[in-house]
Amino acid sequence: MQAKTEIERRVLALIEPVCADMGLVPVRVRLMGRDENNVLQIMAERESDGMLGIDECARLSRAVSALIDVEDPIAGKYNLEVSSPGIDRPLTRPEHFSRCDGLLAKIELDRMVEGRRRFRGRLAGVEDEHILIDLDGEDETTYIPFGWLSEARLVMNDELLKHSSEAHNERAGEKGDLSNEH
Repeated sequence: MQAKTEIERRVLALIEPVCADMGLVPVRVRLMGRDENNVLQIMAERESDGMLGIDECARLSRAVSALIDVEDPIAGKYNLEVSSPGIDRPLTRPEHFSRCDGLLAKIELDRMVEGRRRFRGRLAGVEDEHILIDLDGEDETTYIPFGWLSEARLVMNDELLKHSSEAHNERAGEKGDLSNEH
């Protein structure tokens, strides 16, 4: 889910060492648009706390831009967009689901299950290679193989904003200041 197409997987493989050298982890790579309106979107976060400051974003953008210019994995023109995953972040790795336990999420599968591909519910952890989710309108926890996920993201609501604020304050208390967090 970090990358869907062959080009995205190639870009991901190129940027992973750059991110690692900076203490970052790529969250998602997407190439969107067509022809001269392509946008290469790269989302990353610090390995230590899941955040990404503006200065880190700019450094990563410069490093990735130079690397992609040399390796040239994308035919034609594109605009590079480097960002943090944001509050209503995409969930692309099993640890994202564990970290967001109890929060509301929307998921889309790469196949039909019980006549549908899209589901919404509260994340309930990870077990083996399965995402656990308490689906809206269901009594039991559903186990979904991680490999079946096409898209997953948190749902923006008051609870997520409160959770994000509390996590931010907790990290700031550990560091002693808020100056570089955005």
